[in-house]
Amino acid sequence: MIKRDKVLSMIGLAMRAGKVISGEFSVEKAVKSGKAVLVLVAGDASENTKKAFKDMCTFYDVPYGIYGTKETLGNAIGKEYRASIALLDRGFAGSVLKLINPES
Repeated sequence: MIKRDKVLSMIGLAMRAGKVISGEFSVEKAVKSGKAVLVLVAGDASENTKKAFKDMCTFYDVPYGIYGTKETLGNAIGKEYRASIALLDRGFAGSVLKLINPES
């Protein structure tokens, strides 16, 4: 549980720094324009949404992960439910990835 809080706290910090984009269309645009450094999709997002982002991130070579729920991702950035977010900063993205995958 503590690890989850650290990830969500890091996402919140990134949001306050202006380094987070949320919402499907904005995240897709960020990935395709090369601005997205890491994409996170909520675990309770639809299978279609997960597959679409996974395929897109694989194609554009952007790290991708499934994390939290729509509610927790939304809360972390001070918004309502969010199925997907993109981090635009390498430092924040690296920190989040280390917290999600400590062994890598």
